[in-house]
Amino acid sequence: MTTASPSKNIPILVTGATGFVGAYLLQHLACEGYTNIRALRQPGSDMSLVETIATGIEWVEGDLLDLSTLEEAMQGIRRVFHCAAIVSFDPADRQRMLETNVEGTANVVNAALYRGIEKLVHVSSVAALGRIREGATLDENAKWQRSRFNTNYALSKFLGEQEVWRGIAEGLQAAIVNPAIILGSGYWDKGSARLFKLVAGNYPFYPGGTTSLVDVRDVARFMALLMDSDITGQRFILSAESWPYRKLLEAIAQELGARPPGIRATLLMSALTWRLAWLAGFLRRKPPLLTRETAMNSNLTFYYDNRKSIEAFGFHYTPIRQVVAETARQYLEAGREGFPPMLLPLTDNAQAR
Repeated sequence: MTTASPSKNIPILVTGATGFVGAYLLQHLACEGYTNIRALRQPGSDMSLVETIATGIEWVEGDLLDLSTLEEAMQGIRRVFHCAAIVSFDPADRQRMLETNVEGTANVVNAALYRGIEKLVHVSSVAALGRIREGATLDENAKWQRSRFNTNYALSKFLGEQEVWRGIAEGLQAAIVNPAIILGSGYWDKGSARLFKLVAGNYPFYPGGTTSLVDVRDVARFMALLMDSDITGQRFILSAESWPYRKLLEAIAQELGARPPGIRATLLMSALTWRLAWLAGFLRRKPPLLTRETAMNSNLTFYYDNRKSIEAFGFHYTPIRQVVAETARQYLEAGREGFPPMLLPLTDNAQAR
């Protein structure tokens, strides 16, 4: 596969630009010298993760569910990174998640077709591949099937990805990335960063499953390479390594100087724990850290084949042990400052080879 020489002045739009993946992508593009970046954010979005580069970005306020706003945001744009999505395993968020991840993606695709966008790179998830049989190794050719292992989030990402494939069938040049669980610093009360907070509190339980992991910086780097290439009509699993959850939590504990979890959470124990977590979240009016879906999935084992992504560009993933160590150091630093959101420093990945 060949990679074209990019022009750093090509007009680019990034959706979900203040979120976890979007913020790292903006930082990567800015560090690479891209100078013509427009970013979509919702009114009142937290700008903490992008404040150091915000003045160099053209910001547009709007919602994915407003097609006219998207069409206006894409005026004069040639390339679009679609990062915006809702990630939740709380059943209360199901409808809102389906609207944003499916209808919102359909609107992005329709606006891109209307504006004649040169290329779209869409952030999906390994969850969109579907999970049928525990212990299976999935690759980009996996076919979605109904299964008790598929979450509402997985369904929303699968249906959203179908909108991108529909756009490709209608002539849109587009490619898809399917990241595994994405690790890295960010908002400490959201996403995988919450694990560091959990372990720091000497959480005693570990689930019995195995998961695949990837550095958020690697996701951003791969997306930029994919956009600058002539690849279209394909998807790529982004996964560095597969780790048992126990290994991940123990590694985090070691880096934080915390007590590693020593009690395996059985399915029965998980069922009780997620109900207690839901009740605690309800009483505190905060999203629960553990839900029925997260309890179920953390006790399952699935593997994801990353060979296609490695072969595409001779891509090198950052070792997960390194990502955990760097994120833990930032968590400890953040703790001394009141836990402000933080970004891992960007590198050329040379030390990860």
